[in-house]
This record gives sequence, C-alpha cells and structure tokens, in this order.
Amino acid sequence: MSTLTLSKTLTVKKEYDVIVCGGGVAGVAAAISAAKCGKSTLLLEKSTILGGLATLGLINLFVPLCNGRGKQIIFGLCEKWVRESTLYGYDTIPSEWKNGDPKEPTLKRYTNRFSPYIFAMQMTEDLLASGADLLYDCVATEAVMDGKKCIGVVTVSKSGTEFYGCKMLIDTTGDLDVLRAVGVPHTKGQNFATYSCKQITLEGCKKAAESGNIRDAYSGIGGYGASLWGDRQPEGVPRWSGTTVEDVTDYLVTNQKVMLEKLKATKDKNSRDVATIPHMPQFRTTCHLNGDYDFTVNDAYRHFDDSVGAINDFEHRDHLFEVPLRALCRKDYPNIGTAGRSASATGYGWDLIRVIPPAIITGQAIAIAACQAIDEGCGIANVDIKLLQSKLTAENIMVHFPDEYVPEDKTVIIHGKNATEIDGGHL
Repeated sequence: MSTLTLSKTLTVKKEYDVIVCGGGVAGVAAAISAAKCGKSTLLLEKSTILGGLATLGLINLFVPLCNGRGKQIIFGLCEKWVRESTLYGYDTIPSEWKNGDPKEPTLKRYTNRFSPYIFAMQMTEDLLASGADLLYDCVATEAVMDGKKCIGVVTVSKSGTEFYGCKMLIDTTGDLDVLRAVGVPHTKGQNFATYSCKQITLEGCKKAAESGNIRDAYSGIGGYGASLWGDRQPEGVPRWSGTTVEDVTDYLVTNQKVMLEKLKATKDKNSRDVATIPHMPQFRTTCHLNGDYDFTVNDAYRHFDDSVGAINDFEHRDHLFEVPLRALCRKDYPNIGTAGRSASATGYGWDLIRVIPPAIITGQAIAIAACQAIDEGCGIANVDIKLLQSKLTAENIMVHFPDEYVPEDKTVIIHGKNATEIDGGHL
C-alpha cells in the first residue's frame, strides 16, 4: 500500500485540564465528574446528541443494577440517571424498585428501558449544568503525543482541522479511536450479526391507545439477530471488528439488506413504518485499551485494593465484581484513560464492563482519578488510591461489594458453562 505525507498548520483553539473524546454515557459521566472536580473540561462528540449506543444506537436499557436478590450494587451517577430517565418519558422500572430498595427480598431485577432521545437531551442539560464545555459534530481524530504523554487532540469539524490542548485525555469513543490512532497498545474484538431497529405499526398504535402507554406503539425490526452468545449467528456471515470503514460499511449494508427484505414481505405497506434506525453501528466490542490489568469473568467475588467500583453480572444472579483502576489506564501513558466499552477486559469480562451501568461508573471513576492526578502531579495509575476511593464513596459509588452478598457456592456459570473452564472468560 502506498503512502502520502501531509503537512498542515493547525489552529490552537484552547487549553483544557481534561478533554473527553466521545459523548456516550461513559464520556458524559466522565465530563460531568471532571467539571464537578473544578477542572476545565471539554467533551467532544461526533454526532448531534449524547448517549452513544444508549441513545443513537437504540440500546436504551439500563441492565440490572442489582445482584438478582434484591440488593442494589450500582449507584452513583447511574442511579441518578435511571431515576431522571423516568421523569419525562416512558419507563419500565419494576414496581418492586419504583421507590428504592424493595421492602421484601425479590428475584425481580432493577432495570429500566427509557425513551432514548428524551434521555439524550436530559444528559445535555446535566452536562451543561456541570460547567463542562461541549462540541457537537466534532470528530476527535487522534491524540498528539510528546513521547508517551498526551498534550492534546486534533479535531475535524465545520471549523476545520484544529488542536485542543489538555493535561489529561479520556478516550470514551467506545472504539478507542483516538488512542488507537497513535499506537497506544490495544486489542481488537469481534462482533456478532446484530442489527435492531424500531418500527411503528397500526396494531401497535391500537395497543398504545388502549394501554395509554406510547411505548406500546413501537416494536422491533431489524437485520440479523444474533444473541450476546452468538446464538442465531447466520452461517457464512462474518463477525466484524468494526475498526475499519470497510468493516462498518459491510456490517451496515449486510443488515440493512436483510431488513429491507423483511419490509418487502409485509402484505400491507400502510400498516407499518420504520420509526428509527440506529445512527451508529451497534457494535459492542470493537477495541479496548491494553491496560495494566485485564478484567475477566474469573475475577468474580474478588476484592481489588485499587477497586473503583463494584458491579454485578447483568445476565446471571449473584455474580459480583470490582473494577480495578488498572483496567482503565496504563502507567507508561501517565495522562490517558478510558472507560466503558474500551476498558481493558477479556471475553465475557468485556461484556460485563461495557454495558450502561458499569460504563457510567467507570466514566466517573477515571475522570475523578484524572483530576486527582493533576492535583497530585502524578500519572493516573499512581494516584493515592485510598483518597480516590473516598472521593468515589462520596459520589455514592460502592467501591467494594459487601461480603455478606457473596453466595456460599462461588461457582461462576455463564451461559451454562463453568467460567473456570473457559479460556480468558471466552465462550
């Protein structure tokens, strides 16, 4: 492949303490947290709304925040947003959890499906109230490095190609786009064939009119529908990494063709319409940082000295985990961090850490750690961990899960298989 070298003079727009690249839930949580720490903060988002997969991607579900036995594990900004997401749009919080912790033990899990676009606007409101700056329709293309220290990012927008300086950089693009572009160590993943959209039908409208709930007007339609575990993965259809433009295009074209065939098969074209399609690829595991620690499902019930938040398994009851700060950063790159989908994790551990609640918690954690690193004059990985944990606790984050929540049988079964028999947590 031939190459071409370009030289370009960039406008230096502004210097910030913290720049967050990517306005998904992890990025918004990070930007709000950094601003609340009193640091000048900029959030860069390439689309026109916040929320990432949770809104643009139509994965509008807070998966369980509890252990499946009536004990809430995930709090912090996630809990605040779960409650806020019910204020102006539909919600599906089970009755047992409507008013906080259940009064009686319950197997019903604490989840919520929400209106994606209303929630996106609420996040914008929260972000601006924090004092952070926001740029929409602005792509962060790469970090600018001085050795292994980031000094800022290059952006492309309607204003042209520009440079924003920073003391700390947090890549929450979901695909580690900014750090991957400059060779920060990373691992690419693979994604099953899943493409989910929303349609509105006359039958659904009738149901909504009868129930008085607009959510009943919508139903699902899409391309292929492989599960989290790869069940229903079509034979002959590849898995996509999602880290090249060709990969993304092939994924979208392949699935949109399938969806169009389903629409063509509808007998009455006037009985339905496509309400919305995802405005970003619905990839879950494209690329993650190779952090100082790789989080895996085999870390179940383990306490970490550098834990920055307890999380639970959204698919299985009882399984409890702690996320170490080491999974969000690297000592040799002192002023960069990540959260959510691009946190350092392997196999099913990657699935556990990438969903909405852990993404929010890790976004909060890496931002507060980055701000503390500025104050202490050190790298993120070297902050006073006890002080950081006290700050996270003050933000209502459970740093260590209580041992009394740990079941007598600590066997970890995922999708019917013993986790200890699965290499790296992979199915």
